[in-house]
Amino acid sequence: MIRFPLLLDQGVPVDAAGMFRKLGYLATHLSELGMKSHSDAEIIKVAVERHSAILTLDADFHALIAVQRLARPSVIRLRIEGCRAEAFVKILEPVLERFDSEILAGALISVRGTRVTCRLLPVTRAIF
Repeated sequence: MIRFPLLLDQGVPVDAAGMFRKLGYLATHLSELGMKSHSDAEIIKVAVERHSAILTLDADFHALIAVQRLARPSVIRLRIEGCRAEAFVKILEPVLERFDSEILAGALISVRGTRVTCRLLPVTRAIF
């Protein structure tokens, strides 16, 4: 299993970064970078520079990356609001393991309950 850097979006519980670090990931929450009010476009740029996958609750990242036909960064979106850090990590850690090669290649992943969808980047046709 390859561990790749993770960039946790502002809506993700801050404590999740430390939990992912304990699992062997280089995980950083945006607040640790002083990026509390940065735009999604700026966050995407930082993720590309850091070779990180973005973990988020926000649908906007998928839309921005798809419309711009970007090949990076990978974005993993959890479509469950109000998750505590423990639940967030418990749900996403197996997804990160299962889709590690797709995430490394560039992918948009959406997780809702037990349903996971994955589209490789760049997106070449409408997904919305």
